[in-house]
Amino acid sequence: MGTITVNRLSAFVCVLFVLSQQLTVVRGADSTLLLYASVGPRLLQYQVDADSATLVERGSITLPGYVQEAWAHPSKPVLYVAWSNGGALYAPPQNGTARPPTASGITAFRIDATTGALQTHGESAALRARPIYITCDASCRHLLAAYPNPSGITVHNVRDDGTLGEEVIQPERLDLGIYAHQVRVSPSNTIVIVPTRGNEATAEKPEDPGALKLFRYRDGVLSNLVSIAPVGGIGFRSRHVDFHPMRPWLYLALEAQNKLEMYRWIDSETLAPAPSFVVDTLMTQAKPEARQLTSSVHVHPNGGVVYVANRATGTRDVGGRAMFAGGENSIAVFSIDGQTGEPRRIQNIDTHGIQPRTFAIDPSGRMLVVANQTSMLVGHDATVKTVPTNLAVFRIGTAGRLTFVRIYQVGSGRDPLLWVGIIVRRSPT
Repeated sequence: MGTITVNRLSAFVCVLFVLSQQLTVVRGADSTLLLYASVGPRLLQYQVDADSATLVERGSITLPGYVQEAWAHPSKPVLYVAWSNGGALYAPPQNGTARPPTASGITAFRIDATTGALQTHGESAALRARPIYITCDASCRHLLAAYPNPSGITVHNVRDDGTLGEEVIQPERLDLGIYAHQVRVSPSNTIVIVPTRGNEATAEKPEDPGALKLFRYRDGVLSNLVSIAPVGGIGFRSRHVDFHPMRPWLYLALEAQNKLEMYRWIDSETLAPAPSFVVDTLMTQAKPEARQLTSSVHVHPNGGVVYVANRATGTRDVGGRAMFAGGENSIAVFSIDGQTGEPRRIQNIDTHGIQPRTFAIDPSGRMLVVANQTSMLVGHDATVKTVPTNLAVFRIGTAGRLTFVRIYQVGSGRDPLLWVGIIVRRSPT
C-alpha cells in the first residue's frame, strides 16, 4: 500500500472541504434539513429550519431494540441505524451485570425525498453483539461497526443501491484493546481509527488501559498498524475523535480526564505518538460526586472551532429520591489556531439538560442541537423540578460561540436519548 505525505493529504482534504462549502451554499436556499433523534427504540424525525433555529416533529419509526447510533450515506438518501435489545441502558442491571442482548443489528432506511420519512431498505445485518458506533468509509462501499464488550469491529459490504451486504471477513487477528467506543475512517480512506476507552478501576480490579488503535484499511480489509497509548494507556480514557476538514489534525476527547487533545498526522499516514496540545474541557475542577465525563467531539464545518460535550450524571439521595448532585452539563467551545491547530477554550455553555451524550451541527454550520440523554430531579426542598430528556437548540455565531434558543422535550424520561444527527435531504440517485 502506498503512502500519502501530510502535504498531499492536506491538499486533498482542502479540495474536498472547498467542494463541500460550495455545496453548502447551494443547499442553503433550496434544500431541506432533517434531524433524527433516538428515544429508546424509537427514531424521531424532525424538519429543521436553521434560519429560525426550530424543529418540527414529522413522525417516528420503532426499531427492534434501543437505537445506539446512526450514519447517513454520503451520496444516497439512505440512513443506517444500529440497534440492540441489550446493555446497561436497556434494562436495569441484575446482580451488577448488564442484560446481554438477544438481538442486535443494523437496518438501512431509504429517506423519502419529499417527506423525509424512513422506509426499510433491504435486509438488516445481524450483529454478534451490541454496537456502540457505526460509520461509512469515504464512498460508503463499506459500513464499519464498533463493539464495546467484547471490544471488536466488523466491516460490512454496501451494495450499489445502498442496501447492506455480507460481512467482510478479516484475515488478521486485530488488536482492539479494551472497550472500543468509536470507529472512524481517515480522510484519506486508508486508515481506520478505533478509540478504546478502557475501564475505570474498581475495588476488585485495577484500571483497564485505553488507547487509540490504528489500522491500515483497503477494500474493507483491516490490518494492525499502531497503538497509541501514552503512559501505557493509564489515565487515557479515549472516547471519540473528529478530523479537521482542511488540515492534518485530529481531535480526541478523553472521557474521565475531561480533556481535549490534538494529534498531528505524520508522513507515514499515522498519528504522532503524543498529542501536540492538551486542554481542559471544564470551567472548574470536577468534584467526584458529579461523575463528570466528556462525550462527543465535533469540528465545525469551516474548521475554525471544535466542540466537546461535558456530562455530569452523579446523584445524591434526598428523602429516598435520587437528586442531581451537581456538575457541568455543557458544550465546551474551542477556537482552533489556523497555523498550529491549538484549541483554545472560549466558552462553556449549559445544555439545559442532563447528560449530553451526543450533539449535531447542521451542514451549513449555523445551528447545533444537543441530545440531553436523561431525565433527572434537580433543586432543593420546595424548588425541586424534573429536568426532562430533551433536544436543546443553539445558534452558532460567526466566531463559533453558541447562543441558547430553546428545548424540545422528548419521550417520558423512561427511555434514554442516545443519538441525534442532522442531514440534508437528497433526491434519489
